[in-house]
Amino acid sequence: MVGGVGGTSAGAAGGGRPLIITEDPLLLDDLLRLCAAAGAEPHVHHEVPEQDGAGGPGGPEGLGGPGGSVGWESAPLVLVGDDAARRVRGAPRRDGVFLVGRDLDDPLVWQRAVEIGAEEVLRLPDAESRLVDRIADVVEGAGRPALAVGVIGGSGGAGASTLACALAVRAARTGERTILIDGDPLGGGMDVLLGGEGAEGLRWPDFAASRGRMGAGALEESLPELHALRVLSWDRGDRVVVPPAAMRSVVSAARRRGGVVVVDLPRRVDEGVAEVLAQLDLVLMVVPGELRAVAAAGRVAAGVRMVARDVRVVVRGRCPGGLDPEAVAALLGAPLAGEVPVEVGLPGRVAEGEPPGAQGRGALARFCDGFWQRALGSAQGVPA
Repeated sequence: MVGGVGGTSAGAAGGGRPLIITEDPLLLDDLLRLCAAAGAEPHVHHEVPEQDGAGGPGGPEGLGGPGGSVGWESAPLVLVGDDAARRVRGAPRRDGVFLVGRDLDDPLVWQRAVEIGAEEVLRLPDAESRLVDRIADVVEGAGRPALAVGVIGGSGGAGASTLACALAVRAARTGERTILIDGDPLGGGMDVLLGGEGAEGLRWPDFAASRGRMGAGALEESLPELHALRVLSWDRGDRVVVPPAAMRSVVSAARRRGGVVVVDLPRRVDEGVAEVLAQLDLVLMVVPGELRAVAAAGRVAAGVRMVARDVRVVVRGRCPGGLDPEAVAALLGAPLAGEVPVEVGLPGRVAEGEPPGAQGRGALARFCDGFWQRALGSAQGVPA
């Protein structure tokens, strides 16, 4: 993600609020609408503010509402209306200045952009999407995207949802910002597994119409919070399909603010699942240690590898006379991420409302803690 274009000091001083300079009421309406779409509350002036916090012709708070004013140099982003370009010519040169207008066919607009040191000339409505992205980058701040891990069952009943839930619970217990995404509409609901099917918040069907850039903060705040993590699950309605564009928007937004994102994946890779797989750093395939399960996992792995860049095997339990973990991984041609023994009593505890991974002394929690210690401690995010 692109950081605040004004630099770290500018972003800190400006509080993530862009500066708008224009007297064109129609253009101002457009810019305020786009700022709202990006989750930003801008400061508005008719000309360059005299100094930080001093206010300008718009008064001590400009036209941007409460919260004090912001200076030309401290604002993380400056949107200059084409009508105001001449009034801005004497301002100090800085990064993050954009010349914006609704009709920029005038060839002299490029000259005016050079005179004020603008990075780009943006014409509305054509550049609306581009402008919303830049404003949203400023609001959300720079930072490393979340480590995104997908979990998929190599065969039916492999325990992928259980592992995905436990990974999210254990990550949240370490203080990581954690979002758990239920990518399997036929899996029964991750909110149910967390004991929060009645929790308030949005579910997948609420995002079905999403397109393009979605605010990361708005997404996170809209989701149910359970066991110190946010969860995006399915409701109990009939909808089982979310358009690929919506899947892409949601997962991208979930990753943007850092931390950890865990996705429970269905075994069938369709277009929507492919959009999710393309954004994951790592996919853990859960496979029981017996030959029939490995055969099924081979077919699943073939579909996942077409999109995912890193697929590893987690062997769950050992069947009498079954394969050892190294043999399972070798047969699937993938690195071994580890073995999760079957945890006695786990189904009963889940039925009583205790999510997988809640007990730190259990085998499942130990596996998850070890995984996150390696993954989050690695300079590359995912250990080799």
